[in-house]
Order: sequence, then structure tokens, then C-alpha cells
Amino acid sequence: MAKEKGKKTGRGKRIIRRIVIVLLELVLLVGVAAWVWVNQKMDMVETDQSFEEEKVVNVELPKKTKKVLQGYVMLALFGLDNRENESYNSGNSDVIMVARIDKDTKEVRLVSVYRDTFLKMADLDDPNAYSKANAAYAIGGPTQAVRMLNTNLDLDIKEYVSFDFSAVAEAVDILGGVEIEVTDEEAVHLNNYCVETSEVVGKDYEPLPGAGTYNLNGVQAVSYGRIRYTAGDDFKRTERQRLVLNKMIEKALSSDIGTINSLIDAVFPKIKTSLTKSQILSLAADAFSYRMGETSGFPFDVGSAVVDVAYQKLDQDCVIPRDLASNVKKLHDFLYGSLDYQVTESVQSISDEIVYRSGVEAKKEEGDSTGEEGSAEGGNTEGEGEYSETEDDQWSNEADDQYSAE
Repeated sequence: MAKEKGKKTGRGKRIIRRIVIVLLELVLLVGVAAWVWVNQKMDMVETDQSFEEEKVVNVELPKKTKKVLQGYVMLALFGLDNRENESYNSGNSDVIMVARIDKDTKEVRLVSVYRDTFLKMADLDDPNAYSKANAAYAIGGPTQAVRMLNTNLDLDIKEYVSFDFSAVAEAVDILGGVEIEVTDEEAVHLNNYCVETSEVVGKDYEPLPGAGTYNLNGVQAVSYGRIRYTAGDDFKRTERQRLVLNKMIEKALSSDIGTINSLIDAVFPKIKTSLTKSQILSLAADAFSYRMGETSGFPFDVGSAVVDVAYQKLDQDCVIPRDLASNVKKLHDFLYGSLDYQVTESVQSISDEIVYRSGVEAKKEEGDSTGEEGSAEGGNTEGEGEYSETEDDQWSNEADDQYSAE
């Protein structure tokens, strides 16, 4: 009787071992399948092999600042207005954003750099070149654009992601649209922009009848983010862009796996990035832990002036920081909580040069008799936040900011 019981126990152990082995094999197969799937998805992304990190590293930053920045993931985001789908090596970067991800809290903050901001171009061939912020990408591609951000803002960004109209429109459609409240004035401009946007991305749309809250499709959402002829000009436009991006992120984080898969298949081939597969996977691992924090535009305090800009023959009406140094201090406070931040000598020098070239000085403090905004010859000193475009500066103009090195 004892022998029969022992045989049953032995058979039971063998059966359990077989079940465990089968389960382990299944887990291994699932793991291999997942690895193959992930690699196939990663292969869709165009990785920028020519991007050289050593050419964008900010050697001016002190150790204290670098230590603070180590607690964050920093990305430069560039939306290209080049009217040519899937071409990311050059073009005017109409959207310039800095994304900051807190490694501990997973909070994401976005800062839009106004495309017409007068800044140093960080051009290795022309160290004295100052122009509109979006010229850096047009002249030197993502490498110069990232270096321009680091140089002017005391940042240490080492990675970037570039995309165009088509990628955004495709993503919005897959997510089922984004719900946004639109004014009568915005509806008119949105409908006008939809005509060209529709042609560029190859998608249809329905004109909006007027003010209201709408679930905008891809063409409409992109067109909404392009509006800049209402009160606030480019300042309001970048706010719209951040709103669209926020809405997209919210919907993506609440989407099912099927939608995410469709999103990856459609969007990954339409972006270019310096991020490697492992870096993308590392960021993706925490994707559903991220939460959107505050967003803002840069510069915080602005003036305007018509100034001589590099890469163009004619002077241009530009957004002028009042002044760059004080704005960079506010930026580091916003991104990192660095209330006592002191800008580098390099940024202070750039700030002084912008004042010299534009005549626009730091915002006057209450009770301070100095610091009034100056006026360059032929300059526009309409006051804080009142940057105004000329007809030649308009987005839809085919010659808009088409920079050349002539």
C-alpha cells in the first residue's frame, strides 16, 4: 500500500514538473514574441545616425547645474513647416518645444520657444549670427537647433524628436479626435488653414460653422495649432499647440492596446529622432506613469523690434526677450525650481548683445527708473507681448522665413 502511494506521489511530481516546464516554455515564447514585436516597432522609427551629441553638449554649465539637470529627462521637440512630408533634415521649425520629464515624479512640463525669438544661432561657421529661433533648424538641422537651445537657455539637451503636419494629423485621427473649444474668430482662421493643411497631409475635413466646442479631426487640429492672426499672435498660437498636444497625450494614456498599436504603426514612420531603441524603450516603460504638469511659453517677458537677422537680406520684426538673462532665470525656476539660479557668463553675454542689437532692455521693475525698453533704429516698441507680424512674415506666405546662407 505504501509502495502504491509512493508511485502516485512520484507520478504527481513528474506531472507538476512537466506543467511547470510547459508554462516556462510558453512564457519564453511570449517573451520572444514580445521582443520581436517591439523590435519591429522600433525599426519603424528613423534614428538619426548623423546626430553627434558632442556637438550639442553645453560645456559652459557649472557642475551644480549639471547635477540638478541629472534628475530630469530633457527632449527638444521640433515640428517642421517644410510642406514636404517625411523630410526632417532641414526646414523651418515652426514648433519648438522643450519637454522636461521628472525622473522621480514622472511629471512632464512643456515650454514653447516662440519661433520668432531673436537668439544667438550657435552657428559654428558664423559665431556672430543672431536670427529668429526657427532659423537654426533651417540652416543647420537638428544639431544646430539643439545647440541653439542649450547655448541660449543654459540647458543640456542631448536628444530630439522631429515631426511634421502629417504625423500630428494621423495621430489625432487614430485617437478619435481632440475636443477643443473654438471662438468665432478662431473658427474663421481654422477653416482657412484647413484648405492648405488638407492638401499637405492628404486628409479631408468639414469646415466649422462658428464658435463652439468640437471634436477636431487631424486636419482641423493641425490647423487650429497654426492660427496666429488673433489677439496674442505667436504667443497664443504656441498655447494652442500645447493644448492640442496635451489633449493627444490624455487620450493616448487612456487608449486600449489596439489603438496604441495603430498609433505606433502610423506615427513611428513619420518621426525622426536621436533616441536609440533602448532609450525609447526606457521612456516607454514609464509611459502610463507620466502626468502632464504646467506648460508655458518662452520668453516670459517680451518686447519686439525690427532687427538685422542672419541668413536674410532684409531686417525682420522679431520677438525680443526683456532681457534674455532674466528670462532664463525664470525658465530654470519653472523647469527645475531653481529660484536662485545664476545664468552662465555665456548667456549673460548673449543677453547683453541682444540688448545692444535690438535696443530692448529688461522689463522695468516697479519703482526702478532704469531698465526702460529701448528703441533700435526702425524698431517696433509696441510694448510687452505686442509682437506684430508684417505681411511678408505670415505663415502661409510661400517665402516665409526661407533662410539661405547667401
